[in-house]
Amino acid sequence: MADNLKGIGVLIRQLLKSFNSPDLPFELTIQSKVPSERGMGSSAATAVALVRGFFNLFEKPLTRSRLLALADVEEQITHGNPSGLDAATASSEAPIWFVKNQINEQIEFHSSDLFLVIADSGIKGKTSEAVSLVHNNVVTNSDVAVPLIDQLGTIADSAKDALASADKKQLGMLMNQSQHHLSKLGVSTDTLDDFCRIAVANNALGAKLTGSGLGGCMISLTDNQRDAQIISTKLRQAGATQTWIQSFENYEYSTGEAHDNLVN
Repeated sequence: MADNLKGIGVLIRQLLKSFNSPDLPFELTIQSKVPSERGMGSSAATAVALVRGFFNLFEKPLTRSRLLALADVEEQITHGNPSGLDAATASSEAPIWFVKNQINEQIEFHSSDLFLVIADSGIKGKTSEAVSLVHNNVVTNSDVAVPLIDQLGTIADSAKDALASADKKQLGMLMNQSQHHLSKLGVSTDTLDDFCRIAVANNALGAKLTGSGLGGCMISLTDNQRDAQIISTKLRQAGATQTWIQSFENYEYSTGEAHDNLVN
């Protein structure tokens, strides 16, 4: 297996060992339209699918906590010190509010008329470098970095409320603020900054990088499909290697909790 699949290999061996079948012959095919190393949760989605697949193969029940613990085996190798956000999101059927080491809370989500435009910069994200960069900024320039990080937390809290109240203008403004702070922290790039400006100039409600930064993808928000298509075209013209348009339709939920129930 390629070096970028090292975590997958370790996960598979651990799964086979846990089922007392370390020498089981099998053929595994992975097909994914989610680009890797772009801040899109590709590795976590693959890990979640693998765990579910092997538990299905051995006809064993799988709890959510067990699923996330096993997916973390792969994520620890791929990302070093992952928060757990990607696996929790990839394995959830509903939008969630994620706080590390806490039970995932299903959030209210009443913005089904919105569209997300995703643009791939074509540059691999650099999670470990981004984490180190922010850490160094906190150590060497704490007067600037710490308030920015605190403000990003406040923005996340406000975005949760904006999703619940379907306040799309507020949500877009919060995305723009987040991107500004992320750029000041040094984890954005000129390309991602340009993509954000292009999106906003073409009627996006807001735009920001996604993932750890230093590459990867940008996401922008719009309230109609026509603007989404225009933004998508403009971003490809500006150098985006791929773009996707995702409707929020069918993603409307009321508050509940993601308990430790059996998962498919």
